[in-house]
Amino acid sequence: MIMRREFLKSAAMTAAAVASARRMEASKTTPMQPIARRTLGKTGEKLSIIGFGGIVVMNEQPNDAKNIVAEAFDRGINYFDVAPSYGNAQERLGPALKPYRAKSFLACKTEGRLKNDSRAQLEESLRLLETDHIDLYQFHALTKMTDLDKVLGPGGAMETLEAAKKEGKIRYIGFSVHSAETAVAALDRYPFDTILFPLNWLLYTQAGFGPQILQKAQEKGVGILCLKSMAKTVWPESEKNDHPEPKCWYQPAAYPAEASLGLRWTLGHPITAAIPPGDERYFRLAMDVAQRYKPLEAHEEQALLAGGKGVEPIFHLGNDV
Repeated sequence: MIMRREFLKSAAMTAAAVASARRMEASKTTPMQPIARRTLGKTGEKLSIIGFGGIVVMNEQPNDAKNIVAEAFDRGINYFDVAPSYGNAQERLGPALKPYRAKSFLACKTEGRLKNDSRAQLEESLRLLETDHIDLYQFHALTKMTDLDKVLGPGGAMETLEAAKKEGKIRYIGFSVHSAETAVAALDRYPFDTILFPLNWLLYTQAGFGPQILQKAQEKGVGILCLKSMAKTVWPESEKNDHPEPKCWYQPAAYPAEASLGLRWTLGHPITAAIPPGDERYFRLAMDVAQRYKPLEAHEEQALLAGGKGVEPIFHLGNDV
């Protein structure tokens, strides 16, 4: 009986994947439209529904970085996101984005939790990114409640961000998070402009991660930006340190059909934009999907969810990373 259920789930996923692949192939004869844009919360900014994650250009040659940034901008992407922890991504993205900077929305992050270290990181990011301001500056990975307490407490990094906003060095303040508890608390304790968090079909349906953050962000009118739309599961122990996707700490959804369905599932929610994996192949796929985006049909969503039954999510509620 179990084998039959597994077979039926596999068959449904395969059928949806084949149908999706056929539609993608057929759509190649249809001219693609520029990537659509949505409003970012109360800011009024219009961002492309796909963001350019800085990891895409990490460790790439400068000319290669310039080419992929130019292509992304030409296809309609105006939202670029990077962080100091992404290796040399800032050094690569800064010069590559310079010709398009005036028409782009640049987001960066700080791992600093206190006033002084966050200020030093901000100034270094401005230098490496070759810009005089960052549109959205975010606290990177507010995973623990203690992180939130430090940031908002006396001498905390929020003092830097509020001062930098008055100086014109940043325009909006946000945070990224992988903890539902911390996300909800942060939204209750400070009027953030944005939140960046994982919104993924497996995490949402099997780990219970996402609904509570989405609801709270909507209540607050906060701009909603999302990660991990194309993620699937953890790498097997034998592949954790040696796997075929060096820019993904998680195992991405199967390329191309399942990954496309996963991205469309995320974009079907009331969010502004999703940032695909840093792997160039998945990023290009995300641009293709975004340029032909249509919400999932009921049978596609059913097949996507069925194909994820029993799969280990990248983390669990209450054991957030």
